Amino acid sequence: MLLKELCELNGVSGNEKKIREFILTQIQEKVDTFQVDKIGNIVAEQKPASPNLPKVLLCAHMDEVGLFITEITADGYLKFQPVGGIDPQILISKPIAIGNIQGIIGTKAIHLQKKEERKQILNIEDLYIDIGANTKEEAEKEVKIGDYAAFIGTCDTIGKEYVKAKALDDRAGCALILETLADRYPCHLLAAFTVQEEVGLRGSKVISNYLQPDLAIVVEATRAADVQECDEEDWNVTLGKGPACSLMDSSTIYPPELIRKVSDLARISNIPLQFRKSTAASNDAGNIHKAGSGVPTITLSIPCRNIHSMSSMICKTDYENCLTLLRTILCHIGEFCSE
Repeated sequence: MLLKELCELNGVSGNEKKIREFILTQIQEKVDTFQVDKIGNIVAEQKPASPNLPKVLLCAHMDEVGLFITEITADGYLKFQPVGGIDPQILISKPIAIGNIQGIIGTKAIHLQKKEERKQILNIEDLYIDIGANTKEEAEKEVKIGDYAAFIGTCDTIGKEYVKAKALDDRAGCALILETLADRYPCHLLAAFTVQEEVGLRGSKVISNYLQPDLAIVVEATRAADVQECDEEDWNVTLGKGPACSLMDSSTIYPPELIRKVSDLARISNIPLQFRKSTAASNDAGNIHKAGSGVPTITLSIPCRNIHSMSSMICKTDYENCLTLLRTILCHIGEFCSE
């Protein structure tokens, strides 16, 4: 399964090599040309069957959140900082991979904590990675400062409807674009797989300098908070109700006319679609829509529980419906790119 293979590879922001290599093997027979730019983005191209067809960009980011080793202590433990947005509370006792070395994230044992300490929220500084070394010199034989550490997790089916994996943000988007590229459409199609989205949308800043599409579709995963602890109005999106179309986020206000066209096409085609209620966070659309003289841009996202963790969850039908919607938009691209 394409999604499983992508999610089980490690590619923390700035270290996307394994993801890039895998995607390059997958696009060989699906596109006419491809290139890797100097920052590490992949841009692939399906050339148009006839001239003057609209140029459409599909974009997803390859990187995932993770950790960065900053110190090796005298007793052989590894201190670290997060790469991307991670809640320190999810990290305790979790397995982690530093290259081919495995470790466990630990903190001061509860038996040793004072009563006041047990009530405190843990910070990154309170945590360490244990790789089984007893001294700094022993640890330095396996790990060095500057190494990346990635979550360890398999991609599995839970129940009949759900998929659990790490890095669903945004390997789900990468998988969707790869599946979309299996067909040809009445447009000049570009596919960008970007780097370093989780640390400031950096890869998309670079592609925005040289790609000038008539329409851009960013394919993402977005936070779902559809759990009992949250009021329903704060759920943002709900698993099982289809892909989510963004209205606004912290870096982009999406064109109302494009949102209406997506919504109308989904309704006519009987494809479930919901709207992303939150305006927090941002994605590669923040750079793309400001490129050149401006690029009409929409974002379609897969709702994802436990996002930025080693056990994120999506619904299979949301993934399938997002794929159908992407293909449907590209087949009706004239309705989106008409003057």
